[in-house]
Amino acid sequence: MATGFNADPSLVTLVPDKTETHTIVKLNSLATLGLLIALAIVLCWVSSRYSTVFDLTRGGRQSLTETTTKILSQLEGPIHITAYARETGDLRDSIRRYVSKYQSVKSDITLSFVNPESVPDRVRELGIRINGELVFEYQGRMQNVRVADESTITNALVRLSQTDRQWIVYISGHGERSLLGQANHDLGEFGKHLTNRGYHIQPINLAEVRTIPDNTTVLVLAGLQLPLLAGEITIITDYLHRGGNFLWLLDPDEKNIPEQFTDFFELDVASGTVIDIAGQLIGIEDPTITMITNSLYGSHPVVEDFEFTTLFPKATVLFPSDSDTWSTSPLLMTGSQAWLETGSLDGEVEFESDTDLQGPLTIGLALSRAGGNNVNSGQPTGMQKIIIIGDGDFVSNTYLANSGNLDLGMRFIDWLSDNIDLIEIPVRPANDTQLTVSSMIIGSIGIIFLIVLPLTFMITGLYIWWNRRRT
Repeated sequence: MATGFNADPSLVTLVPDKTETHTIVKLNSLATLGLLIALAIVLCWVSSRYSTVFDLTRGGRQSLTETTTKILSQLEGPIHITAYARETGDLRDSIRRYVSKYQSVKSDITLSFVNPESVPDRVRELGIRINGELVFEYQGRMQNVRVADESTITNALVRLSQTDRQWIVYISGHGERSLLGQANHDLGEFGKHLTNRGYHIQPINLAEVRTIPDNTTVLVLAGLQLPLLAGEITIITDYLHRGGNFLWLLDPDEKNIPEQFTDFFELDVASGTVIDIAGQLIGIEDPTITMITNSLYGSHPVVEDFEFTTLFPKATVLFPSDSDTWSTSPLLMTGSQAWLETGSLDGEVEFESDTDLQGPLTIGLALSRAGGNNVNSGQPTGMQKIIIIGDGDFVSNTYLANSGNLDLGMRFIDWLSDNIDLIEIPVRPANDTQLTVSSMIIGSIGIIFLIVLPLTFMITGLYIWWNRRRT
């Protein structure tokens, strides 16, 4: 008799091998990990080549205005920006992020960085003054930008895009300072910067012409050494009566000042030289060099927000009269420690209350009046602009590179040629920079995070522990 147990095959349960199961789970985990790593690599690669920025601020403060976007769309051809910034610190990253706003609108804007310490000659040639200064280049013209805000950059782009020929004409033939000359007293370096900005420089000899050309943007008279002839004075005054803009750079004790000019502008020019001892505090031994700091600039658009110190070697004083014709504004004022020295400068110079004039003293004026003309179209602009400075050395080849002298000279020309504030970018209010909540909400948030949430986590943890212990 045979014994045994014959199980029904249909009732047999196959139990998987534990080792095999563990291997499959492990492989699945490794595959998942590999996929996650591959996805992370792909995302990093994509983000390094493509970027998308979402401006969630109220009013879109982190985006360019519609005005700037429209101007960028009208600029044909590439724009190159060179940032003269040191390699240390986060300044380069900040510049790169800010410029990316413009690159997102105009794709052919390129940005490169140069360490200013590695190219001192180039820095001096371009007039680079601060770490992080930007130089914009467009169609052969250049523009320096020191303040990286939308208004400044947009106006720089507008100036670069101007195709109208703006002529800076300077009078020659009487020993004047030349905007093309290379002598120490000449203004040739200043003229180079004007040319880079897009202006055209042209000398004019009044003995060879009958009139100042109508397309003159600004007429410059700098340091007469010989007297003007009566006919030449008439040519200049006719230009002024037609509404032409004028930059007059005087020198102390200039003996050839036409009386017709001072009468026309309703001012007097002092006889003597300004003595300023404030410069001795920073190592300037020559007391005839007048130092103007940011608190000594006047209230006028040409020097608005101008904070650089400027130096004026051998300046003289201007005395404007009360005028019903001109709107006169002081641009440059000395400190109270300065005085007008009317005596000899030989030997030790001291203030004499009987003969000298104590500061503050005006050495720069801006005049304007209704009746100016557009130099290119001849159409009325409503404003004639004049700047008179009691020193011509401050933009000479010798002193141009000192502190903010170049910047101030460029501001004078930009204002006279109606280029100083071309586009006004409205300030967008920051209404979402602070979170204002009531004391009740603050108390509720405190109770939730300090009491309710900790108790919830503790109770949940105890429940999970008890449930595991029981099973």
